[in-house]
Amino acid sequence: MVRQVWTTFLKSAVVVTVCIGLLAGCGGAGNGINNGEAVSSQPSGGANTDSKAEQTEPATRIVSNDYGEVEIPVNPKRVAALYREDYLVALGVTPIVQYFNPMWGKQDYLELEVPLFDITGSVEALLVSEPDLIITGVIDDAQYELYRKVAPTFRIPEDVLVDPRQTLKVIADLLGKSEKTEEVLQKYDQQVEGLKGKLAASVGDEKVVVLRMNSVDKSVNIFGYNNIFVGKLLYQDLGLQAPQYAQNMTEGNIVLSMEAVPELNADHIILLLSNGTWEDEGIAQAYEDMMNSPIWKTVPAVQKGNVYQVDRSHWQTTAIIGDQKKMEDLERLFIK
Repeated sequence: MVRQVWTTFLKSAVVVTVCIGLLAGCGGAGNGINNGEAVSSQPSGGANTDSKAEQTEPATRIVSNDYGEVEIPVNPKRVAALYREDYLVALGVTPIVQYFNPMWGKQDYLELEVPLFDITGSVEALLVSEPDLIITGVIDDAQYELYRKVAPTFRIPEDVLVDPRQTLKVIADLLGKSEKTEEVLQKYDQQVEGLKGKLAASVGDEKVVVLRMNSVDKSVNIFGYNNIFVGKLLYQDLGLQAPQYAQNMTEGNIVLSMEAVPELNADHIILLLSNGTWEDEGIAQAYEDMMNSPIWKTVPAVQKGNVYQVDRSHWQTTAIIGDQKKMEDLERLFIK
């Protein structure tokens, strides 16, 4: 009898304990609701939390350029960076079109397989590509108005365009890829520093000048010390010496008159074309005539055979990959 009473007592105690536990659990949930706290069936960091974050993340943001504020996508997917495709490729982004100018072509060195946009043609060719962001360099007001009717358009300031590093930072920010900037620039700067020392040992104080033969009339332009395509990289970053004639130039480049050729006094000439290739009929002959001309033979570089034909497309641009390819050319040409 005593054993039966004791057993009944134990069963009752267990029931009471379970009920107390259930009530405590129910009370906890009740307190959360009363405090305005949402109760989720998902663990912290689960699918519901991510979904909520995605819903609240803004799809666009406001940036400012010379034309005022522009609303652009936070993470643009279809970008047209006219004549600035180099920076997109450096950041791992494929542009939806590539800038093309019939006068000199496109940046062939990028080897892009995307439709060409002829900037001298109709803007409708850009419209059909459905960009969600257009990035441009210096364009006039009328052109800007045309582009902004197609998609949000950002014009990079002129003082930024002269510096590939700053241009990269601006474009990376527009693309929502600022985290890639340091990686790209570190590789770029390492290449500059490594080549600078090699050139100092190999070229020394010898004078290097960059010239361009114009395909149409076979005239020759000289690029000055401050030219944005070559001046900053060759003379300021890499420490090569420019002839006095190039140092005295206030313009980026000018036509070199025949009377000025004897004043050139360059030990090395880097020669590019405005368009076409060195094998084109007429261009090859013009180059041969130039090398055999008595007036050009007064230049030390011609006398020594130090005239180097290079690809126009990366020498006629200022950008990250273009400058890296220039440095590859300089190493091939000057480092023995």
